[in-house]
Amino acid sequence: MMNLDWVGDYIDISDQDLKELARKITESGINIEKVITNHIDNLTIGEVVECENHPDSDHLHVCKVNVGNEELQIVCGAPNVRKGLKVVVALPGAILPGNFEIKKSKIRGVESNGMLCALYELGLEEKTDEAYERGIEELKEDAPVGSDPLKYLGLDDTLYELDIHKHRNNDCYYHIGFAYEIGAILNRKVTLPESRYEEIEEGINDKFSLDVETEKCPYYTARMVKNVKVGESPDFIKRRLKSAGMRSINNVVDISNYVMLEFGQPLHFFDKNKLGNKVVVRDAKDKEEVVTLDGETRKLVSSDIVITDGVKPVCIAGVMGGENTEVDENTTEILIEAAIFNPVSIRYTASRLDLRSEASIRYGKGLSYEYTELAMDRALSLLQKYAGAEVLKGKVIYDKVDKTDQIVEFYPEDVNKMLGITISEDDMKVELGRLDFPYEIKDGKFIVNIPKRRLDIDPNVNDIAEEIGRLYGYQNLVSTLPNVSIRRGGYVGDVKYRKEISKRLRRLGLSETKTYTLISPDMAKLFDYENKEKVVLPNPMSVDKSVVRTSLIPSLLNVYDYNKKRKVKDVFIYEIAKTYDKNYTEESKISGLLCGNYMSNGWSLNTKVDFYIVKGIVENILDYMGFKNRYSFQISDCSDLHPGISADIMLDRNKIGIIGRVHPKLLKDEVYVFELSLQALMNKIKPIKYKEAPKYPTIEKDLAFIIDKNITSGEVLEVIKRAGGRLLSNIKVFDVYTGDNIDSDKKSIAYSLTFMDSNRTLEEKEVMELFNRIIEKVTSEFNCELRDK
Repeated sequence: MMNLDWVGDYIDISDQDLKELARKITESGINIEKVITNHIDNLTIGEVVECENHPDSDHLHVCKVNVGNEELQIVCGAPNVRKGLKVVVALPGAILPGNFEIKKSKIRGVESNGMLCALYELGLEEKTDEAYERGIEELKEDAPVGSDPLKYLGLDDTLYELDIHKHRNNDCYYHIGFAYEIGAILNRKVTLPESRYEEIEEGINDKFSLDVETEKCPYYTARMVKNVKVGESPDFIKRRLKSAGMRSINNVVDISNYVMLEFGQPLHFFDKNKLGNKVVVRDAKDKEEVVTLDGETRKLVSSDIVITDGVKPVCIAGVMGGENTEVDENTTEILIEAAIFNPVSIRYTASRLDLRSEASIRYGKGLSYEYTELAMDRALSLLQKYAGAEVLKGKVIYDKVDKTDQIVEFYPEDVNKMLGITISEDDMKVELGRLDFPYEIKDGKFIVNIPKRRLDIDPNVNDIAEEIGRLYGYQNLVSTLPNVSIRRGGYVGDVKYRKEISKRLRRLGLSETKTYTLISPDMAKLFDYENKEKVVLPNPMSVDKSVVRTSLIPSLLNVYDYNKKRKVKDVFIYEIAKTYDKNYTEESKISGLLCGNYMSNGWSLNTKVDFYIVKGIVENILDYMGFKNRYSFQISDCSDLHPGISADIMLDRNKIGIIGRVHPKLLKDEVYVFELSLQALMNKIKPIKYKEAPKYPTIEKDLAFIIDKNITSGEVLEVIKRAGGRLLSNIKVFDVYTGDNIDSDKKSIAYSLTFMDSNRTLEEKEVMELFNRIIEKVTSEFNCELRDK
């Protein structure tokens, strides 16, 4: 919590709307979660000038109350109301806690124009029987009539609840640091509080010695006061501590907390008579114990830091003091400690002991040695003023702090490039001045000295750019589209092609399956068309999972068998997975299995899976990936495929897979499989070339040849392509016939030929010349005849 009345001691904010100021602070990067205020509109100080009993009540009073500019009649039931009393008056229009609005009204027939209030009715204290019996709040005789009562009582504080980013240092955990933040926003200077005190001739060096035996304490200073009078704190200290969530204990303890909330530097006050004449700062010993101020016995470890009297621990450094040196009502001499400890060590100790105190939070953030010295002087000043302390001359100090100035050098364009906007050099000067960052300019380069209070800023242009940008106001920036080159995201490598092919196969009606990489020795022998040597596990968990597969087809056959046993007749599955040989060479493969009715429409119109449907699926995939006119099919010698219904898949005349019906010796059912190497497809993909859609009409011609059964359609297609030349744009097989009127060793294959020229309209004459040449070449090449000639 930040008390704005307290902050006002260091920077003038009297002219500011505190809610509007909260918005400005939030826009600058320090998020104000909540603005908490006790202010209530239409409250004033009044004086009761007349007080008479109500004519129709035995406990109500009819009062005339002077509120400064007029006298109001107000009915009041408080037992302590009387003539001459200064009171808090809620005028009509005031809204009290609980959304209770004060209105003009009649109480038992008598007009009442307001309400005389107790503090609990204003939400400023708890409603108890004691508070209720006390009645309305009685103000002192000097209370100015017509003024704001909460301001007079010192209860009109406005508090900011902060949500501070974890990377921000502790400068916004104390009021002076927060004043600097407001000063930067409003471009106003901060004035530090008065820290004057008088020293006596007696010196500290004769009464105290210091040894620091750990590298975790780079700075330790101590001062001493005597003849301290422990008592009650001044009202302003108690009120401000209460607003920060801390209870008042006594003037001495309260001053240590007050200075911590003011400068961010925790102090520790030791009862000097209990402590003795020596302080040793060292690492704790494992299992060493100390009883802390909360009465708990804490077991320490060697990573903790302790303050000792040379023998026993008297304080867990940076976390909590020990009960054995606690300041109490009998304390007269105090040793004041102001130190800097390793923040990581403090955070670890506080977390391990579950002692997240206000002091440990600040030690854990890191401290500035300049504020350590200022906090010590401020504490001495307040102790002298409010506790009657006599300050001994001199101080004991251990100082190993690196005091090297943190310098940042940069050109204006460095900041602009970092922020992506253009801020002029003059504007940068203004922002650095608002930040109170000393700087000079040489040859167009800024040389900035980072203040010691801003430990969250590293000496690099990034942090300076952030400070300039947030004060310049990110909300003032004009939104523009980024002027940067971007690249479309997506999958790469085999993952990309696996995703694309998998989507394609699902669109073609196949379902994906996932099977084990390990199979049985018997299954591993099947579909070994690549003759790869396999990896056999030396100590398999079971025999049926002892060989690393080189083909996915055996695994798909297992899936088919599983479905068949469960009366699933139509099976269309695929798998894309990696296979491995004995050298652990990895190869991704695409494999599929189909059987049953590929399409079904009622009880009569069914399309049964055959070789050509499976071949069409493979061609669809190859065409989709850009291999049109680069692949072909040749007779396969795979012994596990039907010898008359199988083929090798060729790409650029290289074998990349197989397709066909599973050999009847393996499976009596009509099951078709295919497999091709995804690795081979990836290695051979070239950029797809696109052609403009034809502008001129095409001419189609059909013909059929009766040829020997041992001649493949692929062989005929090659001859047709050569004979047709560039004008033959497409060839389709649309019928294969055997049976009546065809010899038993012959078959009829019918082709549809498409002729086209992309630059002109073809003439019938030239198309017929080509058509006849194709017939001549095919009939002579294969000693066949044209059907129905």
